[in-house]
Amino acid sequence: MTPHALRHAGAPLRAAGLALALLAAGCGALPDKPARATLYDFGPGPVGAAAAQPPAAALPMLALAEIESNTRLDGTQILYRLGYADANELRPYGQSRWSLPPAQLLRQRLRDALAERRTVLGPEEAATIARAEGRVPDTLRISLDEFSHYFESASSSVGLVRLRATLIRGTPGGDRVLGQRSFTVRRPAPSANAPGGVKALATATDAAVAEVVQWVDQLPRQ
Repeated sequence: MTPHALRHAGAPLRAAGLALALLAAGCGALPDKPARATLYDFGPGPVGAAAAQPPAAALPMLALAEIESNTRLDGTQILYRLGYADANELRPYGQSRWSLPPAQLLRQRLRDALAERRTVLGPEEAATIARAEGRVPDTLRISLDEFSHYFESASSSVGLVRLRATLIRGTPGGDRVLGQRSFTVRRPAPSANAPGGVKALATATDAAVAEVVQWVDQLPRQ
């Protein structure tokens, strides 16, 4: 075979080799599988013997309404604010999520705390008792207004929870407000990241729940 023919015969081989090299390089450049977001909640709550103790003193049954929140808190994103830069902007952590929207997690915690001393009903259960027994339990309504990892500075941050509680009594003449109060709770975060924000918000939530329960228990039951 002449040198000219050899050169033409080697061209397809070189092209094939180049294609294989590009294919190998392309395979190595494929993106990794997207990382799954880490899910958080407020923890298991009381466990062991303390959780099994009977209620200390029975109080009137209470209906706990679904908790209201602004639309930004309807999702499961863990949100933070840079108070020292732009406190008006809510930012989400990229790879961290709540297992449920914050309002639902808060309601679970509040229901469990209230149920230590009284029977706690959901809206449908309260309506059933009203139809069957002719009595309407007082209703506790909660509005969750703020739930964020708040950075006071680049090195100092807190879990910030702000909510409003309203206790309502249904009467033949209409609903009557027995009491209303706003609660704002801050708890320091152990680290300036999503896990630190979660711990701070869980602690702040438990503190806010304890304040709400104490407030409801102390309201006059006229």
